[in-house]
Amino acid sequence: MRTGFATSACAAAAAAAALTGLVQERPLASISIDLPALKNVVFALARCERQTGGVCCGVLKDAGDDPDVTDGLEIQAVVRRLPGAGLILAGGTGIGRVTLPGLPVAVGEAAINPGPRRLIMQVFKRQMVQLQLNPDEGFEIELCVPRGEEIARLTMNPRLGVLGGISILGTDGLVRPYSLPAFRTSLFYELRVAYEKGHRRVALATGKRSALYLSELLQETDGLGILDVGDELAYPIDQALKLGFNCITVGGMIGKLSKLAQGRFQTHVQEGEVDFDFLASLALKSGAEAALCEQIRQARTAHRVQKWLDEAGLPIEPFIAALAAEQLFLRVNRQVPVRVYVFSLNGRLLGQGGIDA
Repeated sequence: MRTGFATSACAAAAAAAALTGLVQERPLASISIDLPALKNVVFALARCERQTGGVCCGVLKDAGDDPDVTDGLEIQAVVRRLPGAGLILAGGTGIGRVTLPGLPVAVGEAAINPGPRRLIMQVFKRQMVQLQLNPDEGFEIELCVPRGEEIARLTMNPRLGVLGGISILGTDGLVRPYSLPAFRTSLFYELRVAYEKGHRRVALATGKRSALYLSELLQETDGLGILDVGDELAYPIDQALKLGFNCITVGGMIGKLSKLAQGRFQTHVQEGEVDFDFLASLALKSGAEAALCEQIRQARTAHRVQKWLDEAGLPIEPFIAALAAEQLFLRVNRQVPVRVYVFSLNGRLLGQGGIDA
């Protein structure tokens, strides 16, 4: 799959191009920069134009084969001369502002993470050397993303308290498709922001609908205490324990939580399908006849099994919730209370389990 470029790389390229256009007093069509893991990367410029007091260059983000909502956004850099020495990197229109503690950027600052900030400054300083500029010359680099505020609503930024635009991310400037490390990083910061905001209980949902159902059940008001972790249960559970949360809740539907009931904390189908023999054993425990149990063993979806058992008046969700709670309690080393909720597709609570430490 094709690797793409992070907002950090696009911003660095735009800044280097704007500096060159400012110094050489000419528009550019492209710019070549070095990234930590890739040399001589050529970025085409969507614009390179003079503005009052400086030059603005823009690069269209190419996320490669990663399903990134920021793909295609124009990342702009406006470079202006400053009196005196030093470089200033600022966030303008479309760059978010941090409003909650817990992120690697201080409250009130532009959402340009430390790694990307280093990358942009390194590329900019290298360009100053190539242009034979005095290293003590002063410049301001202002990053802008014209559609940043609009696109940011589709990201995790509002949940993290980053308002008004997107974040500049990507320590090495590259976007690797479906990056698990990137997803885990996002989960970690969601957890830390929730903790810094005062939450001491955290609820992990195995999907968007489950997150909504958990929010309604737990009467969550600010949304920070409930995370959509998808198929990735082990990592956020472990991090929540390390951060100091004193109660961990998991909510989801029959398929993924039946896997958790078996001690399977990665619920993606690539890591194993639903165990219909296991569901049949729970059905037998709830009083199902042999014929129905055999029918369950031959099923293709957990929701179909759920429908059959509902029609027969033989719910297995309480068993699933209880077993999942046991596995969750073992995962947290019996240190904190745990809760598990099993929902139907339409949000009905079908089973719940919990263990107090």
